[in-house]
Amino acid sequence: MKTKVILKKLLSSHQNESFTNFMPLNSALVSDIRKAVPAIFDELGGPSLLKSSGEVFIKPNAVDAKAYSHTRVEVLREIILYWKKTGAKKIYLLENSTQANYTRLVYSATGYARLCRETGAKPIYLDEEKSRSLPFSGRGPAGAKEPDGYDLTTFNMPETVMRLIEERNRHLYINVPKLKTHSMGVVTLGVKNQWGFPMQKCRGFDHNYNLPHKLTDVLGHIRPDITLIEGVEGTIHGHYFATALADKQVKPFRVLIAGTNVVATDIVGARIFGLGVEDVPHLKIAIERGLSDGVNGPQDIELSGDLASLEKINLIGDMPACGHYPWDLYPEFPPDVTVIKGNKLVCREGCLNNPLCVMQTMYKDNAGKGGWTLVLGKGHDTSVIDKINGRVLVAGHCAIEEVSEKLIKRLGRKKVYLSGECNNLCSTVEAMFHLMKVNPISYVPVNPLVSSIAFLMARLKGSTSRVPHPLSHIIKRV
Repeated sequence: MKTKVILKKLLSSHQNESFTNFMPLNSALVSDIRKAVPAIFDELGGPSLLKSSGEVFIKPNAVDAKAYSHTRVEVLREIILYWKKTGAKKIYLLENSTQANYTRLVYSATGYARLCRETGAKPIYLDEEKSRSLPFSGRGPAGAKEPDGYDLTTFNMPETVMRLIEERNRHLYINVPKLKTHSMGVVTLGVKNQWGFPMQKCRGFDHNYNLPHKLTDVLGHIRPDITLIEGVEGTIHGHYFATALADKQVKPFRVLIAGTNVVATDIVGARIFGLGVEDVPHLKIAIERGLSDGVNGPQDIELSGDLASLEKINLIGDMPACGHYPWDLYPEFPPDVTVIKGNKLVCREGCLNNPLCVMQTMYKDNAGKGGWTLVLGKGHDTSVIDKINGRVLVAGHCAIEEVSEKLIKRLGRKKVYLSGECNNLCSTVEAMFHLMKVNPISYVPVNPLVSSIAFLMARLKGSTSRVPHPLSHIIKRV
């Protein structure tokens, strides 16, 4: 028996203005969403989907407040209102935003906090919760017996998510990712959206070739009851980008994709970009580990709604000749930053694309300065390292272990910036704020007073988020 996935097209046109101007959706599109969301949930089972507690937990993609990086508030509103009308006793909107951020601020900047006030949904800031340890079980610890194993074999899971795991038969859990490619994970849809569950300090390790394995490890602990992919827009060249590049990276696909099988739903989402299971490592691994309930590919999916086939999809008529949209970073970076890569372990999932993404965003949106060097990976030519002059950021533990001591001895600690693990995003951002002379306050799209209040509240409530110092553009921190 095939697994159903629903795809609804939103027929109204998107904005006529440049996508560099991020705007609320027009009334016609909102009306389409208002019709499509109830139709999707009704087809999936409607009120019968509610479980014994009557509680609904909704996980958006609120990685950041950057334009097009988060789930549209207009879609979340209709989801909340549907379950409110259906008789849900309580509705929660839960998230644990990306490293170098804290969820309260993201909720304030995206309109999620206001949405909760207006609808009665309760916000849950997972970074402020206590947590419990769970295993990353896909691979053993790194060592002689398993050289590609994990550096970190356990992680901390917030209490609310532990409750969903332990009481999965009592609560309805709805996963609402945004339709995005990802420069480290190829796509970020339902499976990748759950990477927001582990506490931030557990995400920087093994954010390398092991990332797809760890995404699947989290899926092994918790799977959503429903995944609804918000594709009002899709993003190519990655999941988080400079707003200045939006016209090159935003695609007005205007679709909603939903199902009760997260892997099947993700397969359909990936096909919108022209990508298959073989292109997305974490989907391939999830299938191999038996986490797809028998779905191995498009042949096991029954489409419902407004799409007849998963073959040769070209929703807006601009699919590249190669048959898929690009997912790697758009190639536009500051010309006066020298990037030196080793000949081993320059992982796009970690020390390569994370720093490049941050650098590109600060350069394009915040007039970030160049005139420095970025060193990545291992297996470096010592003669090249010996020629480095001026300020240098060494990103990733591989590069730090190999070249940092020598650079510090020759250049002095003041000129050498270090960002450890495979992806310590907070340290990378702090380093670049200082190197590129970007004020952290200008990097956040909210009033500085609002930002300060949110920061203080998060700290008072016990947030464990790793957040850059507000004066890191002035004070060298790493």
